[in-house]
Amino acid sequence: MNRSAAAKLRSKTYENKIVPDGGNRVRMRVFRRVGATALAAALLAGAATTGVASADSTAVPTAAAGQDRPELQAAVQAFIDAGFAGMQVRVNDQQGEWVGSAGVRKLGQAAKPPTNGRFPVGSVTKTFTATLVLQLVAEGKIELDESVADHLPELGLDRRITVRMLLQHTSGLFNYAGGEAYDNGTYVPGLPATGQEWLDNRFRSYRPEELVRFALSKPPRFEPGTDQNYSNTNYTLALLMIEKVTGRSYAEEMQRRILRPLGLRGTMVPGDRTQIPGPHAHGYYRYQDAGQWKVVDITRQNLSLLAGAGDMISTTQDLHTFISALNGGKLLPAPLLAEMRKPLGKLGYGFGLFVQDLGPNCGTVYQHNGSPPHGFGALMYSSPDGKRTLTASVTWVDEATRGPAKDFSTLVDRLVKEVFCGAQAEEAKPAQ
Repeated sequence: MNRSAAAKLRSKTYENKIVPDGGNRVRMRVFRRVGATALAAALLAGAATTGVASADSTAVPTAAAGQDRPELQAAVQAFIDAGFAGMQVRVNDQQGEWVGSAGVRKLGQAAKPPTNGRFPVGSVTKTFTATLVLQLVAEGKIELDESVADHLPELGLDRRITVRMLLQHTSGLFNYAGGEAYDNGTYVPGLPATGQEWLDNRFRSYRPEELVRFALSKPPRFEPGTDQNYSNTNYTLALLMIEKVTGRSYAEEMQRRILRPLGLRGTMVPGDRTQIPGPHAHGYYRYQDAGQWKVVDITRQNLSLLAGAGDMISTTQDLHTFISALNGGKLLPAPLLAEMRKPLGKLGYGFGLFVQDLGPNCGTVYQHNGSPPHGFGALMYSSPDGKRTLTASVTWVDEATRGPAKDFSTLVDRLVKEVFCGAQAEEAKPAQ
């Protein structure tokens, strides 16, 4: 496809192409380190009764103040009862806006998590990155089916890998953060992203090109375009491509194209900054030292390990504004938005979005959840028209890979269905 043809696509409907998104499987991976452990439950036992979920009338519009949403309060409180440290939630629907929090902001203190608090959003970053790439596609500066190597020749990429493959996780590239389990039964570890090795190096700074070159030093998972596998490497490559095409840093382009136009003042690309500015809840990590269990506050961590793939910081308000604007057609031309939201393969993944069918009386939602290496999780869900959204952050005491991911998924499912299902969730259904 030449550039003039690419430009014409701005006014032309894109062909629907889908790549396998390991929907449930990927979401389990994203949160596989959640640690509702016995120690966490014991540490939080006293807080679970004082940190009851409730609407925060100081942080919502007048129309939403004082709303009694017991079903939402109960769904949020369930996370705390299960042993999670804290949670803040924001729901926007036909009743207006409701915000609530539960649990504690910090272990040993009674204060609840702030409903306007910042938090690391993890892989929710991918939706922002994909949107930025698609804006460049709309301007004819990038083509979805061109070789990524055309923009980044210095990396020696397989020329078969296209921009589309990066966004849909079909490139086959090794996942630098987490490693890969190959079909022949071998496992190749990635950069330290879990466990004690990550804990000891959580302030280390990584450059995006360093992450990609590490990934390229490992064998690919499969031939480009032949399968689908969730890999952070794809979106760090997208970051490098954005910088090469625009001549500006990823952070500058994000600010110029998305954050500033939408007024997302609580959202940032932190770079090497390890502190979360402003009000925020704390995340923790539990480990064993000389036979003794210890818990360390890991709120401060260098997110450059996930550049372009999971390094952003935001708020529930900003995530609502962003996902509502995206699905409301304010950030991309309609043909590109339609293609972004087409699920591909086993993952049900479009371009930076999971497409999830919630079943009868619920309809379809577009979502991306995320987590930095440890301690925090983020939720972002939207109806097709962007008018009904759920955004949230949860904190926990993390015990490496031994957390009860099954319990977490069940709790999220309950909360999502409280928001998007039932007689009042008709707008969550896709248009016929």
